[in-house]
Amino acid sequence: MGSTDIISLEARHMAEAAALRRVALGARLPWLPDVHTPEEDEHYWRTHLLPGYTLLGATVEHRLVGVIAYGRGWVEQLYVLPAFQDRGIGSLLLGEAKASMDDIQLWTFSKNAGARRFYERHGFVAQRETDGDNEEREPDVLYRWRRLSA
Repeated sequence: MGSTDIISLEARHMAEAAALRRVALGARLPWLPDVHTPEEDEHYWRTHLLPGYTLLGATVEHRLVGVIAYGRGWVEQLYVLPAFQDRGIGSLLLGEAKASMDDIQLWTFSKNAGARRFYERHGFVAQRETDGDNEEREPDVLYRWRRLSA
């Protein structure tokens, strides 16, 4: 595998970023209901995430393999293609968010054991769980990370 580069995502990347999310989520949680079309996903990235959050991508040999959207105290999206998981790419992307915010929250599905372990390894602590009050009607967990004072 070549080196990983972190790039700023722009409007021209939104279709690819939205598609990457679909692939990564579908591979990790194949039972999860697909509640939006690919076009709706791209629209969300283009009209909600792009103007309101920092969007970064991880590339390997000029191929987008991971994405993160963060800001306003939240990690809204963090996905890495299955073939590139467990290579430190998610940690690189999350590190960018942690470097720019002192207090971060995020949601992940309760059944996503891999994501839960990942966030807990990075110092996130579960704050509360729901019984599925989201679009997918799946139980989820709110995590929070705070920078320790010097």
